[in-house]
Amino acid sequence: MEKEEHAIVLDFLPYGYPLENKMMPVAQAIGVRNFTLLQLVPRRGMKLEVDEKVYIGEGKREKIYYILGKIPEHKLTETSKMQLNDFIEKHVGEKEEMIVSFFNDAEAINTRLHQFELLPGFGKKHTESILDERNKKRFETLEDLKKRVSNLPDPKKAVVKRLWDEIMGKEKYYLFMGK
Repeated sequence: MEKEEHAIVLDFLPYGYPLENKMMPVAQAIGVRNFTLLQLVPRRGMKLEVDEKVYIGEGKREKIYYILGKIPEHKLTETSKMQLNDFIEKHVGEKEEMIVSFFNDAEAINTRLHQFELLPGFGKKHTESILDERNKKRFETLEDLKKRVSNLPDPKKAVVKRLWDEIMGKEKYYLFMGK
């Protein structure tokens, strides 16, 4: 996996984490490439804005002094969770082609489980319907998918929920991380 070069600030805590005795400013951020949740320490006197893109790669960093490490889920602030959800929705919204491609190319993981079944709300019947329609003709858009497969949960919402769980490290298989 390639290193993160940039991150989007999810929350900035100028006085550090409440309930911890360190008064060191810290930013919670998500890496743009691999969706890694990171704790960043800004340079002295730097104030970071929510949704700001910052450079965290090798060499001279203008605003970030160092990367403190990954953020455990329990340390995410409510602001970070809301910003992360917005980030994921925006990312998925911009990647309709990628989602359609997933529905056109997804395969069985083993004899009992298909990748479709890893999406929240998708079961065996949805999988069979999607595969039947896909075998007739590839899907062109998400609208095409919804029209041709009845009672299908919203594919975008399912991908958003799935990506959230992958970022939080709750999943065994990764379908969308880094895509």
